[in-house]
Amino acid sequence: MTMNATDPSPPGVIMVTDVIERQRINAFVIRLVAISWTVTFLDGFDMLVISFVAPYLRDGFGADVISLGELFAVGVFGAMLGGIAFGWLGDRYGRRPIIIASVAAFGATSMAIALAPGMQALLLLRFLNGVALGGLMPLAWALNIEFVPSRYRATVVTIIMMGYTLGGVVAGPMTVWLAPHWGWQSVFMVSGIATLLLVPLLFVLLPESARYLAVKGRSPEKIAKALNALEPGLGARPEDRFVVTDEMAGSTGQGFRITTLFKGDLRPITTLLWLAYIGSSMAVYFKSNWGPIIFEDVGFTRTQAAMIMSVSSIGGSLAGLALMRFTDRLGPIAIAFYPMLAAPLLLLMGLAPVSLQGLAAFSLLSMAMISGTHFGMHSIAGIFYPSAIRANGAGWATSVAKIGSIFAPLLGGYLLAMHMPPRLLFVLLAATPLLSAVALVLLARVGKRQRGGNPHPTENIVLPAQAVTTRS
Repeated sequence: MTMNATDPSPPGVIMVTDVIERQRINAFVIRLVAISWTVTFLDGFDMLVISFVAPYLRDGFGADVISLGELFAVGVFGAMLGGIAFGWLGDRYGRRPIIIASVAAFGATSMAIALAPGMQALLLLRFLNGVALGGLMPLAWALNIEFVPSRYRATVVTIIMMGYTLGGVVAGPMTVWLAPHWGWQSVFMVSGIATLLLVPLLFVLLPESARYLAVKGRSPEKIAKALNALEPGLGARPEDRFVVTDEMAGSTGQGFRITTLFKGDLRPITTLLWLAYIGSSMAVYFKSNWGPIIFEDVGFTRTQAAMIMSVSSIGGSLAGLALMRFTDRLGPIAIAFYPMLAAPLLLLMGLAPVSLQGLAAFSLLSMAMISGTHFGMHSIAGIFYPSAIRANGAGWATSVAKIGSIFAPLLGGYLLAMHMPPRLLFVLLAATPLLSAVALVLLARVGKRQRGGNPHPTENIVLPAQAVTTRS
């Protein structure tokens, strides 16, 4: 029976973990996922649209492949720093306020990019834009992971990341539609306005993580409100004691250091997660940044190149959806299938005498596998870490992955400047999914060895003596 503020019964102990784990997907979670999907859609549009705008910059600003590579890389470098900084802020001050700040920042910087007078200003603004963009996703993952049962975590993150990928899908046709008539600046202006219009809705609709607040010992009234929304009839009250039972005792996240991610069971997990993520990010960002230009250079029209990129992104979304339930059940080993398939396809594209039609088909399949791998990496980036350091863990993973994201576009620019045959780049690219595949297989083995096959091996169950009963 639901209790109200006048309920005379003494305060009880409510197991936050149990409330979350026993829930079925309800309206509260669906709304949260929908909000998160929307902000990641805009994040993906802003992050990936630069590759579709690049040909117009080459024509209008006279940018060469070196300067375009620098432009791609500086945005990713900003995203790397943003993932670390915003992850730290999210674990310190909460997921909700930092998500809202990130969205407002990348909306404002997108509009500023549209007003850039030249390449130097564009480089600076793209860096600042990247900082804001890079901070959003780890926080969105952390917030959603902490509101859904563990059996749905990879699924929910995958659905959210569909927003990011579909944002990239829309970026191509939107650029082709707007840029020839109103200039490339119009694309960033439309994106910035749409993003800033979302900020007031986030203030009204976005909740704070009940699990995070309980671990931190903050805002019991917000915890009670969230848990009552998850389980109508629970009757949680601010005066109740809220316990999280699947976190390390005393894990408050205060004084976070990077070494925290390498303590105990987390040492091999973090190392292999980072390596797999670096390989995945190198492949994805090389594809997204240089794909349109390389496809033009091998004989496709600009419109055809944009369509190949957009359709391959849709294929990546479908591959991610096909993978998510397997990832929830099997862990990292389920993800390794995709990079194992992508590598030989890339070798065929670079070494075999394939026609343009065949190249388009192989490109669509290989890039779908590459994007599907990246979906899988996103879905597991935060599940290995406890709530008190989850945003830091996911933020560091995505930020370290940006090493590959920065290196790939820069390398592509220099190789193209050396007049390397465009198809040979696919042969070099094949090494990146191989790195991801090996690291994921080892990560799965480590997880199986540590917890007898549990795909979430670092969840330490701690049942405080006081938490032996729950209030109904």
